Amino acid sequence: MAPHKITLLPGDGIGPEVTASVVAIIECTGVKVDWETYFVGSESLARFGDPLPQEVLDSILRNKVALKGPVTTPVGTGFTSVNVRLRKMLDLYANLRPVKSMPNIITRFENVDLVVVRENTEDLYSGLEHEVVPGVVESLKIITERASTRIARFAFEYARAHGRQKVTAVHKANIMKMSDGLFLDCFRQVSKAYPNIEADDKIVDNLCMQLVINPNQFDVLLLENLYGDIVSDLAAGLVGGLGVVAGANIGENGALFEAVHGSAPDIAGQNKANPLAMLQSAVLMLQHIGEMSAAKRIQDSIVKVLDSGPEHRTRDIGGKGTTSDFTAAMCATLRRGTRAGD
Repeated sequence: MAPHKITLLPGDGIGPEVTASVVAIIECTGVKVDWETYFVGSESLARFGDPLPQEVLDSILRNKVALKGPVTTPVGTGFTSVNVRLRKMLDLYANLRPVKSMPNIITRFENVDLVVVRENTEDLYSGLEHEVVPGVVESLKIITERASTRIARFAFEYARAHGRQKVTAVHKANIMKMSDGLFLDCFRQVSKAYPNIEADDKIVDNLCMQLVINPNQFDVLLLENLYGDIVSDLAAGLVGGLGVVAGANIGENGALFEAVHGSAPDIAGQNKANPLAMLQSAVLMLQHIGEMSAAKRIQDSIVKVLDSGPEHRTRDIGGKGTTSDFTAAMCATLRRGTRAGD
């Protein structure tokens, strides 16, 4: 069988370390991948004058799949977020964040298992801002019927494909009656085509309160871009933080799988980074390309490694281990599983 061709963007900060860990773990599953590696962000800007060169976009469009490490985004000044540009330029309209409790990661809640679906292309992230007069800046919130309808359909299709029972639309239509009202109307129209899946809605501030009281009441959450950005991070905090959850950006032109945490330059190169979020994203990627067996083996191995002792867990999740320790434990567990299967 020919190897999968996948675009690899290691990122910066701890990105190259967690990316190398995940590439090694995938190799241990026996899945063959031909990686096309490119750098984006500040290093690419210094080398090529653009933090996101056209050749990177061409590679993703050609391969239809990319795996990406964290990339630093300057705050207030500097270049536009590479993450946002990738989503916009490739029309990766659906951001997918599964959020699930894992063993030996101490949190306030148990058995959390929900999915955040975020519209990725419009809302306030359209970047339409201007200065009206000195000291007054206006940002335009863009909500369209087309984008709202297709993200609602994505959420219901995901729920149906994965045996989920309910989709909850999140909005502020009590105040923004036209923009959020349109988003909610599109959701309700799409829900009619899925009578076997419960459809309800929550005002965003109420949702946030409900999540920190009882997250187990939710299944699939559907949100506009800004609300989705905030709530997906909140939801990650329910299971241990951004260092343990997966992220995917999916559209008709391809799919980009990424760790959703920051680049943590303060610990870069110190062998302290936790590869788990990047690995969870790679599991989604393997499922996307049809490598279900390898994805399941990695998921099972994650549970075993997290359960095997603090020496295999990094310090951010209560362990004593390093990036290398986690990687070695994962590969050893995968190899043992393969031998047992043989």
